[in-house]
Amino acid sequence: MDTARPHPARVYDYLLGGKDNFAADRDAGDAMIARLPGLPAMTRANRDFLGRAVRHLVRTHGVRHFLDIGSGIPTSRNVHEIAQAADPGARVVYVDDDPVVAAHSRALLTGAEAGRTAFVHADATDPAAVLAAPAVAELLDRAEPVALMVVSVLMYFPDDTAHRIVDTLLAALPPGSFLTVSHPTADFDPAVVAQAVAAARRSGLTYITRTRAEVEAFFAGTDPVEPGVVPLLAWRPDGGTAPPDPHGVYYWAGMARRR
Repeated sequence: MDTARPHPARVYDYLLGGKDNFAADRDAGDAMIARLPGLPAMTRANRDFLGRAVRHLVRTHGVRHFLDIGSGIPTSRNVHEIAQAADPGARVVYVDDDPVVAAHSRALLTGAEAGRTAFVHADATDPAAVLAAPAVAELLDRAEPVALMVVSVLMYFPDDTAHRIVDTLLAALPPGSFLTVSHPTADFDPAVVAQAVAAARRSGLTYITRTRAEVEAFFAGTDPVEPGVVPLLAWRPDGGTAPPDPHGVYYWAGMARRR
Protein backbone atom coordinates (compact mmCIF):
# COMPACT_ATOMS: atom_id res chain seq x y z
CA MET A 1 0.00 0.00 0.00
CA ASP A 2 1.48 3.32 -1.10
CA THR A 3 0.16 6.02 1.23
CA ALA A 4 2.20 8.68 -0.54
CA ARG A 5 -0.06 8.43 -3.58
CA PRO A 6 -3.78 9.24 -3.47
CA HIS A 7 -6.20 6.36 -3.95
CA PRO A 8 -9.73 6.89 -5.30
CA ALA A 9 -11.41 5.05 -2.40
CA ARG A 10 -9.56 7.11 0.20
CA VAL A 11 -10.18 10.39 -1.63
CA TYR A 12 -13.87 9.47 -1.75
CA ASP A 13 -13.76 8.78 2.00
CA TYR A 14 -12.22 12.21 2.57
CA LEU A 15 -14.89 13.92 0.46
CA LEU A 16 -17.53 12.17 2.58
CA GLY A 17 -15.91 13.54 5.73
CA GLY A 18 -14.32 10.23 6.72
CA LYS A 19 -11.07 9.68 8.61
CA ASP A 20 -9.63 6.69 6.76
CA ASN A 21 -7.38 8.65 4.43
CA PHE A 22 -3.85 10.02 4.25
CA ALA A 23 -2.25 13.37 3.46
CA ALA A 24 -1.94 12.57 -0.24
CA ASP A 25 -5.64 11.76 -0.42
CA ARG A 26 -6.58 14.97 1.38
CA ASP A 27 -4.32 17.05 -0.84
CA ALA A 28 -5.91 15.55 -3.96
CA GLY A 29 -9.39 16.11 -2.57
CA ASP A 30 -8.62 19.71 -1.62
CA ALA A 31 -7.23 20.43 -5.08
CA MET A 32 -10.49 19.25 -6.62
CA ILE A 33 -12.62 21.13 -4.08
CA ALA A 34 -10.74 24.33 -4.90
CA ARG A 35 -12.09 24.08 -8.45
CA LEU A 36 -15.46 22.56 -7.53
CA PRO A 37 -16.47 23.72 -4.02
CA GLY A 38 -19.70 21.71 -4.07
CA LEU A 39 -17.87 18.42 -4.54
CA PRO A 40 -18.26 17.15 -0.94
CA ALA A 41 -22.02 17.80 -1.06
CA MET A 42 -22.21 16.04 -4.42
CA THR A 43 -20.35 13.06 -2.98
CA ARG A 44 -22.81 12.85 -0.09
CA ALA A 45 -25.71 13.12 -2.53
CA ASN A 46 -24.28 10.17 -4.44
CA ARG A 47 -24.16 8.18 -1.20
CA ASP A 48 -27.79 9.10 -0.54
CA PHE A 49 -28.69 7.85 -4.01
CA LEU A 50 -27.11 4.50 -3.17
CA GLY A 51 -29.42 4.20 -0.18
CA ARG A 52 -32.51 5.09 -2.19
CA ALA A 53 -31.58 2.59 -4.88
CA VAL A 54 -31.04 -0.25 -2.41
CA ARG A 55 -34.32 0.42 -0.62
CA HIS A 56 -36.18 0.54 -3.95
CA LEU A 57 -34.66 -2.73 -5.09
CA VAL A 58 -35.61 -4.53 -1.88
CA ARG A 59 -39.03 -3.02 -1.24
CA THR A 60 -40.35 -2.73 -4.79
CA HIS A 61 -38.59 -5.54 -6.65
CA GLY A 62 -37.96 -7.99 -3.82
CA VAL A 63 -34.21 -8.19 -4.50
CA ARG A 64 -32.28 -9.95 -1.73
CA HIS A 65 -28.84 -10.36 -3.28
CA PHE A 66 -26.38 -7.51 -3.95
CA LEU A 67 -22.98 -7.37 -5.64
CA ASP A 68 -21.43 -3.98 -4.83
CA ILE A 69 -18.45 -3.20 -7.09
CA GLY A 70 -15.92 -0.64 -5.88
CA SER A 71 -17.67 -0.51 -2.52
CA GLY A 72 -15.14 1.83 -0.91
CA ILE A 73 -14.35 2.34 2.75
CA PRO A 74 -17.39 1.44 4.87
CA THR A 75 -19.49 4.52 5.55
CA SER A 76 -22.75 4.25 7.47
CA ARG A 77 -25.22 3.34 6.31
CA ASN A 78 -23.75 0.62 4.15
CA VAL A 79 -25.54 -1.49 1.55
CA HIS A 80 -25.98 -4.48 3.84
CA GLU A 81 -27.36 -2.30 6.65
CA ILE A 82 -29.91 -0.68 4.34
CA ALA A 83 -30.89 -3.92 2.61
CA GLN A 84 -31.13 -5.98 5.78
CA ALA A 85 -33.22 -3.30 7.48
CA ALA A 86 -35.79 -3.89 4.74
CA ASP A 87 -35.23 -7.67 4.50
CA PRO A 88 -33.14 -9.42 7.18
CA GLY A 89 -32.42 -12.18 4.69
CA ALA A 90 -30.64 -9.90 2.23
CA ARG A 91 -27.12 -10.88 1.25
CA VAL A 92 -24.36 -8.54 0.11
CA VAL A 93 -20.93 -9.12 -1.43
CA TYR A 94 -18.64 -6.09 -1.46
CA VAL A 95 -15.76 -5.88 -3.94
CA ASP A 96 -12.82 -3.45 -3.85
CA ASP A 97 -9.10 -3.54 -4.60
CA ASP A 98 -7.78 -1.14 -1.94
CA PRO A 99 -6.04 -2.73 1.10
CA VAL A 100 -7.47 -0.06 3.41
CA VAL A 101 -10.97 -0.86 2.18
CA ALA A 102 -10.28 -4.56 2.67
CA ALA A 103 -9.10 -4.10 6.26
CA HIS A 104 -12.01 -1.90 7.29
CA SER A 105 -14.60 -4.00 5.47
CA ARG A 106 -13.47 -7.22 7.11
CA ALA A 107 -13.49 -5.57 10.52
CA LEU A 108 -16.98 -4.23 9.89
CA LEU A 109 -18.31 -7.58 8.74
CA THR A 110 -16.93 -9.56 11.67
CA GLY A 111 -20.12 -9.06 13.65
CA ALA A 112 -22.48 -9.63 10.73
CA GLU A 113 -24.67 -12.69 10.70
CA ALA A 114 -22.80 -15.60 9.14
CA GLY A 115 -23.49 -16.11 5.47
CA ARG A 116 -25.18 -12.77 4.97
CA THR A 117 -22.34 -10.45 4.03
CA ALA A 118 -18.81 -10.84 2.65
CA PHE A 119 -15.95 -8.85 1.21
CA VAL A 120 -13.91 -9.80 -1.86
CA HIS A 121 -10.51 -8.17 -2.33
CA ALA A 122 -10.37 -8.04 -6.12
CA ASP A 123 -9.82 -5.70 -9.04
CA ALA A 124 -12.95 -4.79 -10.99
CA THR A 125 -10.91 -4.73 -14.19
CA ASP A 126 -10.77 -8.53 -13.89
CA PRO A 127 -14.50 -9.29 -13.67
CA ALA A 128 -13.90 -13.01 -14.25
CA ALA A 129 -11.85 -13.12 -11.03
CA VAL A 130 -14.63 -11.31 -9.18
CA LEU A 131 -17.16 -13.89 -10.35
CA ALA A 132 -14.81 -16.75 -9.44
CA ALA A 133 -14.42 -15.59 -5.83
CA PRO A 134 -15.83 -18.21 -3.43
CA ALA A 135 -17.89 -15.61 -1.55
CA VAL A 136 -19.78 -14.72 -4.72
CA ALA A 137 -20.80 -18.34 -5.28
CA GLU A 138 -21.60 -18.92 -1.61
CA LEU A 139 -23.70 -15.84 -0.91
CA LEU A 140 -25.38 -14.94 -4.20
CA ASP A 141 -28.03 -17.44 -5.21
CA ARG A 142 -27.97 -17.49 -9.01
CA ALA A 143 -31.58 -18.72 -8.96
CA GLU A 144 -32.68 -15.28 -7.75
CA PRO A 145 -32.20 -11.79 -9.20
CA VAL A 146 -29.01 -10.06 -8.14
CA ALA A 147 -28.53 -6.30 -7.91
CA LEU A 148 -25.26 -5.25 -9.52
CA MET A 149 -24.31 -1.93 -7.93
CA VAL A 150 -21.77 0.15 -9.89
CA VAL A 151 -22.13 3.45 -8.09
CA SER A 152 -19.57 6.19 -8.80
CA VAL A 153 -17.07 3.59 -10.05
CA LEU A 154 -17.02 3.56 -13.85
CA MET A 155 -15.48 7.04 -13.94
CA TYR A 156 -12.11 5.46 -13.18
CA PHE A 157 -12.00 3.40 -16.38
CA PRO A 158 -11.84 4.09 -20.13
CA ASP A 159 -14.81 3.02 -22.25
CA ASP A 160 -13.61 -0.44 -23.25
CA THR A 161 -12.71 -1.42 -19.68
CA ALA A 162 -15.85 0.08 -18.15
CA HIS A 163 -18.13 -1.70 -20.62
CA ARG A 164 -16.28 -4.99 -20.17
CA ILE A 165 -16.77 -4.78 -16.40
CA VAL A 166 -20.49 -4.13 -16.68
CA ASP A 167 -21.16 -6.52 -19.55
CA THR A 168 -19.22 -9.44 -18.04
CA LEU A 169 -20.71 -9.14 -14.58
CA LEU A 170 -24.27 -8.57 -15.72
CA ALA A 171 -24.14 -11.45 -18.23
CA ALA A 172 -23.18 -13.82 -15.41
CA LEU A 173 -26.22 -12.88 -13.32
CA PRO A 174 -29.65 -14.48 -13.78
CA PRO A 175 -32.34 -12.88 -15.95
CA GLY A 176 -34.31 -10.37 -13.97
CA SER A 177 -31.21 -9.04 -12.23
CA PHE A 178 -30.70 -5.30 -11.92
CA LEU A 179 -27.93 -2.87 -12.84
CA THR A 180 -27.59 0.40 -10.92
CA VAL A 181 -25.18 3.10 -12.09
CA SER A 182 -24.30 6.60 -10.98
CA HIS A 183 -21.72 8.56 -12.92
CA PRO A 184 -20.25 12.08 -12.80
CA THR A 185 -20.83 14.26 -15.83
CA ALA A 186 -19.63 17.52 -17.32
CA ASP A 187 -22.99 18.06 -19.00
CA PHE A 188 -24.19 20.56 -16.39
CA ASP A 189 -21.06 22.76 -16.07
CA PRO A 190 -18.33 21.72 -18.52
CA ALA A 191 -15.75 24.38 -17.62
CA VAL A 192 -15.81 23.88 -13.85
CA VAL A 193 -15.84 20.09 -14.08
CA ALA A 194 -12.93 20.17 -16.52
CA GLN A 195 -10.90 22.16 -13.99
CA ALA A 196 -11.67 19.67 -11.21
CA VAL A 197 -10.77 16.71 -13.43
CA ALA A 198 -7.50 18.41 -14.41
CA ALA A 199 -6.67 18.99 -10.74
CA ALA A 200 -7.24 15.31 -10.02
CA ARG A 201 -5.04 14.33 -12.94
CA ARG A 202 -2.20 16.45 -11.59
CA SER A 203 -2.51 14.45 -8.36
CA GLY A 204 -2.22 11.20 -10.28
CA LEU A 205 -5.92 10.32 -10.34
CA THR A 206 -7.97 9.64 -13.44
CA TYR A 207 -11.60 10.70 -13.50
CA ILE A 208 -13.56 10.28 -16.70
CA THR A 209 -16.83 12.18 -17.01
CA ARG A 210 -19.52 10.93 -19.38
CA THR A 211 -22.53 12.39 -21.13
CA ARG A 212 -26.04 11.16 -20.61
CA ALA A 213 -25.88 9.16 -23.85
CA GLU A 214 -22.63 7.55 -22.74
CA VAL A 215 -24.11 6.57 -19.38
CA GLU A 216 -27.22 5.20 -21.08
CA ALA A 217 -24.93 3.02 -23.21
CA PHE A 218 -24.06 0.96 -20.13
CA PHE A 219 -27.71 -0.12 -20.01
CA ALA A 220 -27.83 -1.38 -23.61
CA GLY A 221 -30.00 -4.47 -23.93
CA THR A 222 -31.73 -3.97 -20.58
CA ASP A 223 -35.17 -2.69 -19.60
CA PRO A 224 -34.98 0.68 -17.82
CA VAL A 225 -36.56 1.16 -14.43
CA GLU A 226 -38.46 4.43 -14.13
CA PRO A 227 -37.45 7.22 -14.33
CA GLY A 228 -34.56 6.02 -16.52
CA VAL A 229 -31.20 7.82 -16.60
CA VAL A 230 -31.83 11.20 -15.00
CA PRO A 231 -29.95 13.78 -12.89
CA LEU A 232 -29.06 12.04 -9.65
CA LEU A 233 -31.20 14.35 -7.50
CA ALA A 234 -34.21 13.53 -9.68
CA TRP A 235 -33.90 9.75 -9.25
CA ARG A 236 -36.77 8.78 -6.94
CA PRO A 237 -36.07 11.53 -4.38
CA ASP A 238 -37.17 11.01 -0.81
CA GLY A 239 -40.64 12.50 -0.42
CA GLY A 240 -41.24 12.15 -4.15
CA THR A 241 -40.24 15.72 -5.02
CA ALA A 242 -36.98 16.64 -6.70
CA PRO A 243 -35.29 19.95 -5.83
CA PRO A 244 -36.09 22.92 -8.09
CA ASP A 245 -32.73 22.49 -9.84
CA PRO A 246 -31.86 18.76 -10.04
CA HIS A 247 -28.70 19.67 -11.95
CA GLY A 248 -27.01 20.92 -8.78
CA VAL A 249 -25.23 17.58 -8.43
CA TYR A 250 -23.15 16.76 -11.48
CA TYR A 251 -24.15 13.12 -11.80
CA TRP A 252 -26.38 10.96 -13.95
CA ALA A 253 -28.05 7.99 -12.29
CA GLY A 254 -30.15 5.10 -13.47
CA MET A 255 -31.31 1.53 -12.96
CA ALA A 256 -32.39 -1.21 -15.35
CA ARG A 257 -33.41 -4.87 -15.34
CA ARG A 258 -31.58 -7.55 -17.25
CA ARG A 259 -33.81 -9.42 -19.70
